[in-house]
Parts: sequence; C-alpha cells; structure tokens
Amino acid sequence: MRTFAIIPAGGKGKRTGKNLPKQYLKIFGKEIIVYTLEVFQKSPLIDEIIIAAEPCYFNKLLKIKEKYKLNKISQIIPGGKERQDSVFNALSAIQAKKTDIVLVHDAARPFLSAKILSEAIIAAKKKGNAVVCIKARDTLINGDGCVENYINRDTVYYVQTPQIFKYADLMVAFEKAKAENFIGTDESALAKNAGFMVNIVEGSLLNFKITTADDIDVFKRLMKKA
Repeated sequence: MRTFAIIPAGGKGKRTGKNLPKQYLKIFGKEIIVYTLEVFQKSPLIDEIIIAAEPCYFNKLLKIKEKYKLNKISQIIPGGKERQDSVFNALSAIQAKKTDIVLVHDAARPFLSAKILSEAIIAAKKKGNAVVCIKARDTLINGDGCVENYINRDTVYYVQTPQIFKYADLMVAFEKAKAENFIGTDESALAKNAGFMVNIVEGSLLNFKITTADDIDVFKRLMKKA
C-alpha cells in the first residue's frame, strides 16, 4: 500500500495583499510551500508528492525541488479553475491501486506536525479515511449584523488538512461530484456527498492555513520561537 500526497498550490492568495501567491512568499529565506513540502519529504509514511500548480510557476517549483532535495516530488501538474479541479487533475495523474492512500494538504498550511500526519495516515489505513479537524473552542453564533442565536459548539469542528482517503473512494467521490456539478469546499465534502462516512482525527491550532497578512505575521513569530 502506497501513500500519495497531493498539494494543491494554484491559489492566488489575494487576501494576503501581496503580489505573489502566498505559497511562494519567502519567509526567512524560504518559500512557505517549502516548509509544507518538507513535512512530507521527511515522513517515512509518504511515498510520492504531487503538486498541482499554475504552469507559470513550474520552473520555480522545479528549482525548489532541486535546491531543497525534495526527491519525493514525482509530478508537477497543471492546476484547475477551482481547488477541486486541481486535486482531480493530480488524482488522475497518479498511478495508484484502488487500496492505495491519497492525502490532500494545503500548500499554505506549513505547521503540520509529524505526529498528526502519522496519526491521520494510520487512522485512514485502518478506517478507510481520515480528516484532520480541531474542536471549536470559541462561542459560535448565527447572525447578520446582530446575534440571532447561539450554536452548540460541543459537536462543532473546524476542518483542516490533511484529508486522507483510499484512492478508489476518492475517485468515486470526485466522479460523482463531476456528474452532479457539485462543488464542495474540500475533499471531505465530496466524500460525504458520495455517501462515505468521514472519520475525524484531532488536529492542532498550530496547523493553521496562511490566508491573510495577519497569518503571515503569526507564522513569522512562530518561526522565530522555533
């Protein structure tokens, strides 16, 4: 059983206010995507890494692969219009058996720990899939300009990545979504839409996605303390 890591990296990252997509921004001399890729490069549980990106960044990614000795990167393929399209392009490009494991992780989520990665992969191999989430800690409300009602947070989670599935199951989920023109927020939404029970694995607040300029500041501060 092989484990493939798909890294969708086609986002524009406009909410950071930078001219360059966030995953390619250099922090302390290293692109954010490199910090992410190194987690999978170092993991003995990962066999291959596939990156889906805009073709104009292929050369940059090839240079990154060589510079940081990221030899598990087996393919860099064109991304699509939506994240869902990018992941499907990567999924279609790999040579996998039905029971192989496919993992999808955000390019700009660089603080995934080796422990959480290992626990999620082990859970997916045992149960068929696993999605990393963190339990809601703050008060949650519904409202538009004012509070309408409060949501019971006891069964509410914030979804993170990696999201891990058997290759055959993920293909079924993507093909069903394509046939129905269904656009999900992530792979777990597609799997749920296809009728699969999706298993939760506890994540970490540190495993946040860099989205805004504030997130970049937090990343820098955490890196200084590391």
